[in-house]
Amino acid sequence: MKTLYPEIEPYQSFLMQTGSLHEVYVELSGNPDGIPVIFLHGGPCSGTKPDHRRFFNPENYRIILFDQRGCGRSLPFGELAKNTTQDLIDDMERIRSHLGVGQWLVFGGSWGGALALLYAQQQGQAVSGLVIRAVFLARQKDLDWFGELGAGRIYPQFWQALLDTLPEGHREDFVEGLWSVLWGGDELARRRAARAWIAWGAQVALGRFFQPERLEERVTKEMIKQVKMELYYARHRYFVTENQILEQCHLLKTIPTIIIHGRQDLLCPMEAGLTLYQAMPHADYRVLPNAGHIAQHEEMVDALVTATDDFARQLGRMA
Repeated sequence: MKTLYPEIEPYQSFLMQTGSLHEVYVELSGNPDGIPVIFLHGGPCSGTKPDHRRFFNPENYRIILFDQRGCGRSLPFGELAKNTTQDLIDDMERIRSHLGVGQWLVFGGSWGGALALLYAQQQGQAVSGLVIRAVFLARQKDLDWFGELGAGRIYPQFWQALLDTLPEGHREDFVEGLWSVLWGGDELARRRAARAWIAWGAQVALGRFFQPERLEERVTKEMIKQVKMELYYARHRYFVTENQILEQCHLLKTIPTIIIHGRQDLLCPMEAGLTLYQAMPHADYRVLPNAGHIAQHEEMVDALVTATDDFARQLGRMA
């Protein structure tokens, strides 16, 4: 079973100007002459981490990580103005142009996977391949699943704890209910709702690995900003039309693609992975029987590292 590659440090990092109030953090590691690959983090608003460099053989890949607008080390943190899916796609093109990349492998999971698909549908000529983990299609049914109609029935006590932070009359639509609290004037209510939202997301994503006692007791301003961004994207339906990703998959039929989905994923259930594969029958669809949503599970790590090694061979650049 494959594991992550050894830890490495970036050989270059910078803040890229976007022509707006946003500055986007970009870093490069690995082989400067290797296969360009861009890593797209999830969230929205989670940011990149050092281990994200380790899915790629540093001898074969020029590894490009960036923190999406308002995320991680990008500035200003949590800023929602001029922050849409199209803005993120445009930032990717700015990065590609700035680095002189002709084509790159695009690697993303969950929200990052949705962004990867949307980018490739617009800029297919720039994509040498796609690795999509934990398929998220940004449909209304995906939001419904994350609430009462799906995961809320699997973890009802955590779902009820979230609902209890919302005012009466605002509990039928949890996105709108949270919006009303987080943009309201009651600071204590904001912190309570933000913590419940974080706990809910962690429970659904981590499943049996979730340890409630490890949650931060103190809710910081940064945590509230992160939750606000997640709600902002959800409230705007991720700035795409219903079924947009699936309806435009015909544009991807010439792009080599590996889809990886864990059967135990309760945040992005298997239906999404299968539906994407049905829209992209040329893709290599890999189902992991024991993996869930998180990329750190040993079975998922093995599958992701195998995928990037497979692409290195396919692109003819394996050392």
